[in-house]
Amino acid sequence: MIGTLVNTAAVVAGGVIGLLFRDKLPEKYMTIFFQAIGLFTMYLGISLALEAQQVFYVVLALIIGSLTGEALNLEARMERGSQWLKTRFKFKNERFSEGLLTAFLLYCMGSLTVIGSVTEGLGGGAKILFIKSLMDGVSSIALASAMGVGVVFSAVPLLIYQGGITLISMWLGDIIPPEIITDVSAVGGILLIGLSITILQIKKIRVMNMLPALVVVVVLLLLLPRL
Repeated sequence: MIGTLVNTAAVVAGGVIGLLFRDKLPEKYMTIFFQAIGLFTMYLGISLALEAQQVFYVVLALIIGSLTGEALNLEARMERGSQWLKTRFKFKNERFSEGLLTAFLLYCMGSLTVIGSVTEGLGGGAKILFIKSLMDGVSSIALASAMGVGVVFSAVPLLIYQGGITLISMWLGDIIPPEIITDVSAVGGILLIGLSITILQIKKIRVMNMLPALVVVVVLLLLLPRL
């Protein structure tokens, strides 16, 4: 778990640094930054989505996961949780939820997250996650300067998600097929495309309600035969 702990600390440290410089950037720079982040997020999402091996299960997972998330109303629950945190800690940033979700997806949906966590869980060391920590730390400076304190709080779901993958890998040993890692990343890539559309203000996509697809695709790939 040392890799995930270092990664979490890097996000918090980068986020705090970004907050210190937040009010020192003119609005036009903030606008162009969001556009750049939105375009990069779309590129990253497309590159991950194109690596899908079991396309049918990826689509099925997105459908089942999205319907499940919609039924559970995850986005509204997160909004209420975000509002509670904002009120509890007296935050005034209007983009708290967006900052938290954007940072979480960017930090956790890539193949580097899954591969690094699985490698550490299987006893291969935390080198990959250390490299990811450096990347995420630098990214969180820019994200927090634009989106506010929600980026810092993204360290909490990052710790749970990434740490959970490491612990599961320790328990399951080396029985996790490589294609599961690829297809989980592909689902994450599609979610990143949806997120990029929201960041670019093209249309509001309820990406949070689609997150259960990440779990559903694993279940489908473990239980059903390859196509």
